[in-house]
Amino acid sequence: MKLKLKLSLFNLISKLLFTALFLVFMPYIIERVNLRQVDNDLIKKREQFITLISDIGIAPFITSDSADAFGSYNILKEEFISLERINMNEDWNFIEVTPRLIEGEEINYRVLNYSFSVDGQKYLLEVGKSLDSIKNTGKNIRIILFGFLLFIIMITFITDLQYTRIILIPLEKIKNKLKRISDPSLFDKSPVKTSTSDFMRLDNALRELMEHINILFQKEKETTINISHELLTPVSILRGKLENIMLREDLEPDIAAKIEESLKTLHRLQSLVNSLLLIARIESNQYLREEIFSVNEVLGEVKNELSPIAEDAGVIMMQEFTDDNIYKEANRSLIFSMFYNIVNNALKNTPSGGKVIINSYKSGKRFIVIISDTGRGMTEEQKERLFLRFKMRDKESGDGTGIGLAIAKSIADFHKIEIAVTSLKDTGTTFSFTFPENS
Repeated sequence: MKLKLKLSLFNLISKLLFTALFLVFMPYIIERVNLRQVDNDLIKKREQFITLISDIGIAPFITSDSADAFGSYNILKEEFISLERINMNEDWNFIEVTPRLIEGEEINYRVLNYSFSVDGQKYLLEVGKSLDSIKNTGKNIRIILFGFLLFIIMITFITDLQYTRIILIPLEKIKNKLKRISDPSLFDKSPVKTSTSDFMRLDNALRELMEHINILFQKEKETTINISHELLTPVSILRGKLENIMLREDLEPDIAAKIEESLKTLHRLQSLVNSLLLIARIESNQYLREEIFSVNEVLGEVKNELSPIAEDAGVIMMQEFTDDNIYKEANRSLIFSMFYNIVNNALKNTPSGGKVIINSYKSGKRFIVIISDTGRGMTEEQKERLFLRFKMRDKESGDGTGIGLAIAKSIADFHKIEIAVTSLKDTGTTFSFTFPENS
């Protein structure tokens, strides 16, 4: 899961937890707020009625020759107001919940009781609001508030996601810089623009690390090239002297056999040195990629060159070319070496009667080459060290340097070709080469 999504989900979950707690206490909070508002409304109506009496007097409501009380309620019986003469010494000013009988229907009201005097006569004013209307108001408040909370959660989640995406843009740029490089020397050293100090430190640390790694790689490559060159000279001299000795007619057979074994060893050593030089030159970008050629043509040449070896080993070689690819801006000899090493390795690991199959086809904009065999396959441990130098040398035979697959991987990386390997022990191995788009 991406970091920005994790941060947004954390914010969402924290908001949901807060909302859950709020929903637990919401009924009590809404009830208290609603009752306070109702009480304030009752007090406001009381003040309005008292002001009205002050302006026009008590006579329009209660006169000496009329009843001792006045009452009024709205058509839905949600509110009422009453005024009556009373005889008592104490003063009332409180709110209570009490039932009232209106037109034969008993309704529970929240009632404000207020007593006052006019011309020595005491009156009781009651202003009430039905509990059902209060509950409906509370229900509507809960619905509106719940909907508002959901809306706020959705809006904040979207804004958090966008904000997180924006602030993590520098991290994405740093990640892309690392993803695009196949060599420390190709690392983009331009600083990433950001106002986040942590990202600035990370970018600086990576640039310093890549520079240090690049220096070490260059030293390693120079050392490899220098040692290889130094080794080639004495190897060539020794080989020349041994070949001259082999030309002598008085050479004893047992000595000749030993010299021949020495020549084979020198040949393997020379091949190893040349292979190391090849890898060092590839990694140092000393080869040009300016040729245009058919990949299937190269595969055909590899098959033709290795066919005698396959016949001697009793292995069947097959080719199934569905599509072709005219490869541009590549090095033909290196591509030949890459496929040659893979097919040759497949032949070495396939017993008599087995098959080595070379396929090529297009998938979308990409060209793919598949080289599969029915050989002895590999374990997961062997797959992990497949392209490491000297790690896959066939110990059961004296041939090979254990560096052929490493060369193939270096050539593939040089051409930005993706290599994937699948293998099952005692079943076979499949190498797939996915060429860059529109290559």
